[in-house]
Amino acid sequence: MKDHSVDDAINLEREQEQEQEQEQDSLHRILVPDVRDLPLTPPSAIESNFVSYFAPDFTKPGHDQYVYRHANGLCVIGLARTHVAFKDTSGITAVDFNVGKSDRSGIKVTGKRKKNAQHFESNTALCKVNTDDASYIVRCCVKGSLLEVNDRLIKQPGLLNSSADREGYIAIIMPKPADWLKVKGSLLGLEEYKKLREC
Repeated sequence: MKDHSVDDAINLEREQEQEQEQEQDSLHRILVPDVRDLPLTPPSAIESNFVSYFAPDFTKPGHDQYVYRHANGLCVIGLARTHVAFKDTSGITAVDFNVGKSDRSGIKVTGKRKKNAQHFESNTALCKVNTDDASYIVRCCVKGSLLEVNDRLIKQPGLLNSSADREGYIAIIMPKPADWLKVKGSLLGLEEYKKLREC
């Protein structure tokens, strides 16, 4: 006659092995996702690190701009793909940051406290983009401190035509949290914007 304690020990050992196998399987599913569940293309850096907002028809019809907001509060401002300037056959041929009373490309912000940062309203002009037929004013869209303009666009305006949402950004602005909450309501999210422009 077998000892019940030996049977219990064997059963307990089997149960522990089964639990370990189940844990290994679930851990494997978490660490190594099923290929069929992955998207066809991986998310871009913009999709991973920023929340996309859009200002359609900003101050004028067809003047669509984007505002990519990072978790740290910084906002990257640029021209949306549907901006009227891209409809010109030649595309954008020049970018001029000398608007208003100062040349925006001359701004040099330093230090943790962002010394020398200029504070702008949402409708303040950032730059002027030119096509062969017309010129368009690009505005801040967000009230805040101008930290940087993309001065590469002065020598390489074609960046706007090829990658307006990446290397062709216009400026980086740091809004105060209260100002961001005020302006956020007037901007559209990515899905709302796609529905509006059907793109």
